[in-house]
Amino acid sequence: MEGNLNALTTIFTEFYYWVTIVMMFLIHVGFCMYEVGVSRRRNHLKTLMKNAMAIPLVTITFYFFGWWIYFGFPNGPGIAGGLVTAPFAEPWNPLMGTHLSGVNPGETGVTPTDAALWHRLNGVFWGAFLFSITTASIISGSIIERVRSGAFWIVAVLVGSVLWILDASWGWHPQGWMVKLWGYHDAYASGVVHAIAGGAALAFLIVLGPRIGKFKPDGTAREIPPHNVWLVTIGLFLIFTGFWGFYAACNIPLISPATIAGQITGETWTATNIYLAPTTLSAITFNFLMSLSGGMLAGYIVSKGDPFWTFSMGLCGVISTSAGNDLYHPIQALLIGAIVPSICYKLHYFVERRFKIDDAVGAVAVHGYGGFLGVVVAGFMLWGQPSSPYEGFAHINPLGNFAGAVLMFVLGFVPTFIVCKILNSMNLLRVPAKVELEGVDFALNHAFEASVREVGAAEKAMIK
Repeated sequence: MEGNLNALTTIFTEFYYWVTIVMMFLIHVGFCMYEVGVSRRRNHLKTLMKNAMAIPLVTITFYFFGWWIYFGFPNGPGIAGGLVTAPFAEPWNPLMGTHLSGVNPGETGVTPTDAALWHRLNGVFWGAFLFSITTASIISGSIIERVRSGAFWIVAVLVGSVLWILDASWGWHPQGWMVKLWGYHDAYASGVVHAIAGGAALAFLIVLGPRIGKFKPDGTAREIPPHNVWLVTIGLFLIFTGFWGFYAACNIPLISPATIAGQITGETWTATNIYLAPTTLSAITFNFLMSLSGGMLAGYIVSKGDPFWTFSMGLCGVISTSAGNDLYHPIQALLIGAIVPSICYKLHYFVERRFKIDDAVGAVAVHGYGGFLGVVVAGFMLWGQPSSPYEGFAHINPLGNFAGAVLMFVLGFVPTFIVCKILNSMNLLRVPAKVELEGVDFALNHAFEASVREVGAAEKAMIK
């Protein structure tokens, strides 16, 4: 690193992303608590492990190909150019290893510039992209109590390490073809993370079918309430907290105008959004809290004080404004965060009654419909704003964002539907009805109780 200012900037950036990773990990703590709180007692252990094991599976596969997809595919390839070379994202490259700085002797294909930047920041920037695990966890809650864990893990890797990062390369990379040609704008990933995960969850649920007993013989739905509302509440508050870290991770913390070869002028260094357009943490703090508040207030009113939906619609409020929260006025964030979740709540029950879809946690409504509508609304509200500081990019417009929202949802839905159909045809998607009725933890609980009885009997024998 040359000069004290460059050194401080690099060290600050490294620490900044490290902190966001710690905060974002709370999302997964929250998802585990949330799913266990929603599931019935006979399904706790498998529910927990199903979701928890997505962490190592998606992390490892994301290292081997997800990271490279983001940097290699912003042009399609074949839509706005060819495949992009990204040596710092190749899993075998020295730049993925631990270094202090500089080019190591004998390394090929590593420039001094690449080395100076990526040796210090590659790991933390890669870690900040691990909401790939979140994308998989969004699906996990909706399919509890009847899915085989292995089937979920296959889909988790598909969505978490391939599909979402492909759409991120197209619509979230500063050089993505959707940004260039369509003016697509989705700063905090309403579509890139949530709409695609919601589409995948809906496809999974269609093939998987409802839980036994969810629907009465006349077709009306039964409510299967959470077994532990406290656990659900704490889980959702941890998700809110982690989401704040996610917002920060979607920003570049400090960058000089000279680094952005576009329309930014002046000498003041700034934070930027994912498209390298100026923003501030101050602005997104206002908008995050206003959209969360709008969602919770609307949720309380629309659901008549139901705690589950009050918290879930708070999350939906944040998701629905995330596409434009770098540019919205706080009052816009409040209104969008209240109106969109209200629509999603109605859609959830309409789809459940009309198509007999059993979404145990409302993930399709909160993430899928909320993310989709959030991207569409941003196209109208931000119409005419630059999508990027670079010249020649299309401006934000309703058509570009609507087409992008459809693409995100379909990209999650179609591949997941095909994979689930294949797994279902091989009897690998759903547990047998007997296992579902006994509880997927039956064998584990049986072994646990047998061990307790054996230890108890041994202790009694010692007392005699």
